[in-house]
Amino acid sequence: MCGIVGYVGVRDAVPIILDGLQRLEYRGYDSVGVALYADNVIQVRRQAGKLANLRQCVEAEPVSGTIGIGHTRWATHGAPVERNAHPHLSMNGEFVVVHNGIVENYLELREELSAEGVIFKSDTDTEVIVQLIEEFASNGAHGDVAEATRLAVQQLRGAHAIVVMSRRQPDRLVAVRIGNAGGIAVGTGEHEHFIASDIPAILDYTHHMLFLESRQMAIVKRDSYEIQTLGGQSVHALPQSIPYDPISAVKGEFKHFMQKEIFDQARSITDTIGGRVDFENSQVVLPSLNLTAERAQQIERVVTVACGTSYYSGLIGKFFIEQLARLNVEVDYGSEYRYRDPILDETTAVLAITQSGETVDTLAAMEEARDKGALVWSIVNAVGSQAMRIADGYISMNAGPEIGVASTKAFTTSVVDQYLLALYLGQLRGKLAPDAIRIHAQALARLPDLVGRTLELEGAIRELAHQVYSYTNFLYLGRGINYPIALEGALKLKEISYIHAEGYPAGEMKHGPIALIDEQMPVVAIALKDKVYDKMLSQIEQAKARDAIVIALATEGDTVIQTKADHVLYLPETSPLLAPVLSVVALQLLAYDVAVRRGADVDQPRNLAKSVTVE
Repeated sequence: MCGIVGYVGVRDAVPIILDGLQRLEYRGYDSVGVALYADNVIQVRRQAGKLANLRQCVEAEPVSGTIGIGHTRWATHGAPVERNAHPHLSMNGEFVVVHNGIVENYLELREELSAEGVIFKSDTDTEVIVQLIEEFASNGAHGDVAEATRLAVQQLRGAHAIVVMSRRQPDRLVAVRIGNAGGIAVGTGEHEHFIASDIPAILDYTHHMLFLESRQMAIVKRDSYEIQTLGGQSVHALPQSIPYDPISAVKGEFKHFMQKEIFDQARSITDTIGGRVDFENSQVVLPSLNLTAERAQQIERVVTVACGTSYYSGLIGKFFIEQLARLNVEVDYGSEYRYRDPILDETTAVLAITQSGETVDTLAAMEEARDKGALVWSIVNAVGSQAMRIADGYISMNAGPEIGVASTKAFTTSVVDQYLLALYLGQLRGKLAPDAIRIHAQALARLPDLVGRTLELEGAIRELAHQVYSYTNFLYLGRGINYPIALEGALKLKEISYIHAEGYPAGEMKHGPIALIDEQMPVVAIALKDKVYDKMLSQIEQAKARDAIVIALATEGDTVIQTKADHVLYLPETSPLLAPVLSVVALQLLAYDVAVRRGADVDQPRNLAKSVTVE
């Protein structure tokens, strides 16, 4: 996953930046680069592959300077080759940029800039940022890098972390954070300052750091820093003292790993999309699946096997694959599948979903599928795990390390991976035209930003948790594609807070669970504006008639639901197929805040393990 390091001070920046990038290697990446200001020019060294390749390049073509930026890239737009690696220079060589995030409107901006004579040297969305900065520096910003950056980023859609360096003002770095595409930490020292996307990158050099909030900019010099809003207002910000502790460093500004991993999701979703969608040509690319169009045509059904959270992810994927690829999908528990002599042959694809790649029940189901001649795929987070090795093809979640036992970002990335799989199957089987894929790809490109906006509900959800944490039973209701989210929301609450919670299809409420509803049972209703919205309103009214406390997840702008529910959490509008991702993020926050309020061990809940390797 993309990483950023910057330095301005009195020392040679190269070893500091390379060391910082090395400390971010745990996040995964496919290309790397560094840019330094030296001898009145910006010098860039970039390489595809790992950091060792860049070190060799720097040794062969030495570069040094006291100000610079570096980046590890996980490809989103453009192949993982040298020309697409960060940093990216503007056309006249005056500005250079590193960037985490997705520029949702990059095609439109690229066309506008190209029409004005800008020549692009990469296939990335990031390059439009630096070309915009150059344009604004020449037209309106009077060469000031901070003002040009401020004007440029206001043209961007999406969530971003950006660092800019300029030949015109080589005494400063400008960093911007918009949304939750990734963090920006500014580290302070004596006659030097640091910038990083994660604390471990700079912890060896400083323990004093401050963190940019969304829509804030830092202007960082050797002996000073200034924090502003994107509107130009000054922000008073003082550094925090970070303990020299590897665990605390990785946890960063968050109280628990689970909290950090919930907030990682805008970035982890960006990374799982990375390199898999050709936005320009409206195609999905999944080479690791090892699937040809001919073989895709032979598949008659898909069977998804998984356990726990991954099983609920598979229930969502069923909607994707059936709707987009027009293939019948069955979803089964890995722990049950092999014991009933399942019917399998070469026309069946068995999809295993497992964060660890070592879940024994899921592996046993995969072996059963292989023995019966089925095509076997896996969606896995742990690279090199057994589930990845024994599959005929795989998709990596690219979520990065997930330390908290209760899965969060591995759930949402596996959902996005199934969305990509469904698009890919639809593409290979001739069920989706490029125009349709383009619409879905655009929705995917917007998703990280919408997740970031959902995370901004944190304060409201914490306040809600303080009102409901003492209840001992919860009922979660959803219909259609949101029914699995009711299951997952209930699972998260019971896993980490030890409150009894049930997820139920809302239409089944009258077939039993309604007997439990009274003023002591909060009901969480997923009532987004979709084709079953009116039916969900009816379920809410029935729950309220029995004195339930109703917490509703609703679509922004829905005023009707305010008259029906006691508490409403508004989510950004998106495609009905992708709405579950936003819903589950809100429910993860609710479970987390309730558990914290109850004093539970959020990261290591009792009786649970991260990987279940015994039956």
